[in-house]
Amino acid sequence: MLERAGIPAVSLCTDAFRITAEAMANQLGFPGYQYVALPHPIASRTEKEIDELARDALPEIIRVLGAGLTIRPQN
Repeated sequence: MLERAGIPAVSLCTDAFRITAEAMANQLGFPGYQYVALPHPIASRTEKEIDELARDALPEIIRVLGAGLTIRPQN
């Protein structure tokens, strides 16, 4: 919804859900939508491990947010 409003956004999912993320993006009219995949699983990780994952993913999150400035839905 943010992307449709022209507001850059980034979705995070674990690598186990890449196919689902791509299918949802296609279904919603955003083929090629960029998202950030994190290592699966998340739920069993400690707070310290999640902090490390977030820190490691930050450059990619920033890159995708910047790319989002040019993404527009296909109708």
